[in-house]
Amino acid sequence: MGKGNTVTRRAILVAGGVTLLVGYTHQHPQQVTGTAHPIPAPDPSPAATPATGPGRSASTAPARARLARRQSPPKESPHRRPADPRPTTPCPAGPRVTTHGRRGDATDAPMFHIDDGRKVIALTIDDGPSPVYTPQVLRLLNKYQVIATFSMIGLEVDAHPAVAREVAAAGHKIINHTWSHLNLAYQSPVVIADQINRATGAIHHATSQVPAMFRAPYGAWSPAVLQQCAQTGMTPLAWSVDPRDWSRPGVPSIVGNIMRNTKSGSIILEHDGGGNRSQTVAALKIVLPRLLAEGYRFTTP
Repeated sequence: MGKGNTVTRRAILVAGGVTLLVGYTHQHPQQVTGTAHPIPAPDPSPAATPATGPGRSASTAPARARLARRQSPPKESPHRRPADPRPTTPCPAGPRVTTHGRRGDATDAPMFHIDDGRKVIALTIDDGPSPVYTPQVLRLLNKYQVIATFSMIGLEVDAHPAVAREVAAAGHKIINHTWSHLNLAYQSPVVIADQINRATGAIHHATSQVPAMFRAPYGAWSPAVLQQCAQTGMTPLAWSVDPRDWSRPGVPSIVGNIMRNTKSGSIILEHDGGGNRSQTVAALKIVLPRLLAEGYRFTTP
């Protein structure tokens, strides 16, 4: 075979191969490029990939962002605190609701006034006994021959039983003011019963007396509290004159409040425990002789 024939034959073979390759490429393009049956990449999490990343369009990003905002809880401002429904000051006293049930009956409302005759009033002293201020109050009461009612907290009685006995020995009345001065209006009946019964136990253990009356801390009464009073035979006792001595407004303020608001049947609220009660003692030194000079007589509810 001549050299010219060989060249011609090779050209024909090359041309035929190119023709076959072009036709196969049109029929199987992925296999030719080496990407046959590609494995889809895992969809990255939204937190790791921007909303406009691979596989996501810019038009879907705002919708996803809005959905995320709806599903996520709102951020709470560090300067906001949930509202506390509990009262921070004693409830205002109102008129006693007259009932016809027996003493301690479940129909009894708290006693806000006494009905013992003209110019007869009651002095009540709360939150003790205090080893500092209770003896000072007792000396004043003895000096002016005034009888008073002490609303005692069980924890304080347990801590200072000798002071509680001193009050009882002087002839004053002791009543229940809960075990730990808890606001009972928001407590369950079980907690209410425990607070009242433990205080009664402490008072009885220290003085051998069983209290016949109960005063709710903060003046916060509820049906469950009144029911517990009825079950234990204690009369609920409130007040009608509150000089807010516990807030230490100053001796003139305490004295002026009592003298302006006291009238026949008033129940005056004062404190010998729960803090510095020097203003209360100083006010009583002024108030007691003034009330006596105006013809008032003291009794216990």
